[in-house]
Amino acid sequence: MRTMGLDLGTKTIGVAISDAMGWTAQGLETIKIDEAQKNFGMKRLRQIIDEHEVTKIVLGYPKNMNGTIGPRAEASESFKEHLENKFKVPVFLWDERLTTMAAERVLIDADVRRKKRKDVIDKMAATLILQGFLDRQSKL
Repeated sequence: MRTMGLDLGTKTIGVAISDAMGWTAQGLETIKIDEAQKNFGMKRLRQIIDEHEVTKIVLGYPKNMNGTIGPRAEASESFKEHLENKFKVPVFLWDERLTTMAAERVLIDADVRRKKRKDVIDKMAATLILQGFLDRQSKL
């Protein structure tokens, strides 16, 4: 019974998964998607959900800095509904403002080259989204 974290982009979805106890998040992979073709990697997400026995999903919710909802947040709301209908698991939106910037900072501090950062940034952002959610859950 694990939680999956997702960072939805226009070209990729970063995926992270919790440990069985729900304490830590680990980056899993980045799935290539095609938003224009409505290809959101559902087959691969199904495989991950089944393989890791995922019971809930946390989806990054990119609000504007002033707290308003823009086009990317609306895309996340729509994707949330699609995930819930397709996989029958609860999906929680998690405020991800500055998460990608924080992920980039972690990777730069770890001296990861620019090309490699591009390959793993969404997975790292999904990890930060999921870890924030897990930390919040542990305080409830």
